[in-house]
Amino acid sequence: MTIALKYCGLKTPEDIAAAAHVGVRYIGFVHFPKSPRHLSVDEMAALAIEVPMGIAKVLLTVNADNALLDEITAKVPLDMLQLHGAESPARVREIKERYGLPVMKAIGVADAEDLAAIDIYSDVADQLLIDAKPPKGGDIPGGNGVPFDWRLLAGRKYWTVPWMLSGGLTATNVAEAVRLTGARQVDLSSGIEITPGVKDAGLMAGFAAALSDV
Repeated sequence: MTIALKYCGLKTPEDIAAAAHVGVRYIGFVHFPKSPRHLSVDEMAALAIEVPMGIAKVLLTVNADNALLDEITAKVPLDMLQLHGAESPARVREIKERYGLPVMKAIGVADAEDLAAIDIYSDVADQLLIDAKPPKGGDIPGGNGVPFDWRLLAGRKYWTVPWMLSGGLTATNVAEAVRLTGARQVDLSSGIEITPGVKDAGLMAGFAAALSDV
């Protein structure tokens, strides 16, 4: 089984090259000032041209308004928008229609009650990212290196849109996470960092290798 891989929060041309080398299908750029992975619009525009053909360039934003999305999409060549905030289903639909790009909606999961949102957003999003909810009191919605109970997704392999598993994934636990959830796509950021916001090519390669036998 081939697992599609998304590395998120890349910040340098070296990060891009290392991710491309291990065969990622998606590369994520973060525009959220509270995140250690935040990039300015100009920084994203410069990095986007470093991404090889065939790898999708994904913008992660949090509750972005139209003015910000207008600016980013005018300057940065993107393939997908990832909404990682409290965007409503109506807002997801509005963004899809306004920008003509596929939209991935992140859904935070901590317990079984959170799973209802998956079905709701499946009706409007092109993809879903199933992530762990941030720790209590945390103000960064993703990239916290915290997993959730993957058993909550057991037996729910076939939603109506493609989905990615995220949250606390590392080279040592990703095989088990895939086995429990049936995920065909995985996303990670902190699991390939030596410090918050600083990616490591060796960790990127190690994570990809851990998926090779899954």
